[in-house]
Amino acid sequence: MSPSCPISQRRIDTNLVRIVSFEVLLFTLLFAVTRNDFFILTVLYDFTARVFRKENYSPFAQIAKFILKHWDAAPAYSDESPKRFALYLGFVTSFAITLFALSGFVKTALIVAVILMICAILEVLFDFCIGCKLYYALQLTKVIKHDRNFN
Repeated sequence: MSPSCPISQRRIDTNLVRIVSFEVLLFTLLFAVTRNDFFILTVLYDFTARVFRKENYSPFAQIAKFILKHWDAAPAYSDESPKRFALYLGFVTSFAITLFALSGFVKTALIVAVILMICAILEVLFDFCIGCKLYYALQLTKVIKHDRNFN
């Protein structure tokens, strides 16, 4: 299955995704540098809001929408399902970082945080989504059935 063929009937603006990814990168980096749990808790809260489709409660999504509104950038739409799958992976990753950090396993939390930052950097700089590639690979191996609206 080619990443360019329609997977979902829902579309998402990749400009918004890239700005949110930058915010995730920034807050995860701040957590890694300061070891302040506030930053990773903010990332977890934001992922949680977006996983439950409550973008109005997502500070990162609200900031990204504000930037795009004033940036006047043309939307660049892509299928939502792979991005949604990547969102779930980000949620699980940020949950793991938070769990490790609050349990005192700071080095493990930092290792997982580096993984999240690498994924965010690839999205921000190159529009390359690791979670999306994994989604397509799982579809090819029939682990995930062809789902037109991955929730």
